[in-house]
Amino acid sequence: MVNILTLITGYPGPTGFGSSSTAEQVTQGVDATHLTVLITGGASGIGLETARVLAVRNANVFIAARNTKAANQAKELILKDNPCARLHLLQLDLCSFKSIKDFADNFLALKIPLNILINNAGIMFCPYQLSEDGIELQFATNHIGHFLLTNLLLDKMKETSKATGIEGRIVNLSSIAHVHTYKRGIRFNKINEKKGYSDKRAYGQSKLANILHANELSRRLKEEGANITVNSVHPGIIMTNLMRHSYFLMRCLNILTGLFIWKNVPQGAATTCYVALNPKMKGITAKYFVDCNETKPSRMARDEVLAKKLWDFSDKLIASAESSAVQQ
Repeated sequence: MVNILTLITGYPGPTGFGSSSTAEQVTQGVDATHLTVLITGGASGIGLETARVLAVRNANVFIAARNTKAANQAKELILKDNPCARLHLLQLDLCSFKSIKDFADNFLALKIPLNILINNAGIMFCPYQLSEDGIELQFATNHIGHFLLTNLLLDKMKETSKATGIEGRIVNLSSIAHVHTYKRGIRFNKINEKKGYSDKRAYGQSKLANILHANELSRRLKEEGANITVNSVHPGIIMTNLMRHSYFLMRCLNILTGLFIWKNVPQGAATTCYVALNPKMKGITAKYFVDCNETKPSRMARDEVLAKKLWDFSDKLIASAESSAVQQ
């Protein structure tokens, strides 16, 4: 689990980086000119900073965002300081299967390689509601949406890694909140039920799912012999728009503990950028990173049986939602 002393002091871990390291620092000296990166939720917060730093390292960056106006403003902000940045925008709503499929079709139609996929977008602590496909919104957006998107783009990543010989990388943004979930981890039989719903535990459930998804996908890719790694990260606690549903609570916590555990945005994007770009990550897969260092997640997050069960459940949930949509 997270080392609180290291978190507070910012003292670097085995990688040489720690909680005070920034995204630019952990990618210093990396030339990503030959890489194409896709990041979801790259229009604000740590997603925007991740996209900016990837562009600074010369990567060809595709930002997938629900709010195209915000995404265009983010693009202009990056280009203002880095006119040579290679940035592209595509609309994506992760709580809509139709939007995800349209996005994948549009991206694949470009016939370009895909080296790195960063599943960054998410929502947090929102009141109970269902997605347009009838799935509890936090689970739909944070896990199912990225699960479907990754599956739709996976063949392109395999094709790219095979053709170029360059290792592909998939990064799932999880959270330390994965430890605060429902009793059995995932409410498989009650995933969409309002009764017993907790906005905090539902968020934790979705973040646990992010780690389990990464681990099971990694296992499957290794079994195939595919040259693609899959890891999950906890970016840290950062005051961003993600906390809009619990702003008052988080603001109070920020005032009380801000000097000790909160990160700024450049620090919050560091672990994602480290896992996505740093050469030391070559060949490392199915791991969980905090402050740019490998850390052991919860027992449930390491449960291989639970990971396989979640994979099958996710497949069936998508198929069921699609079948219902066709019948309507």
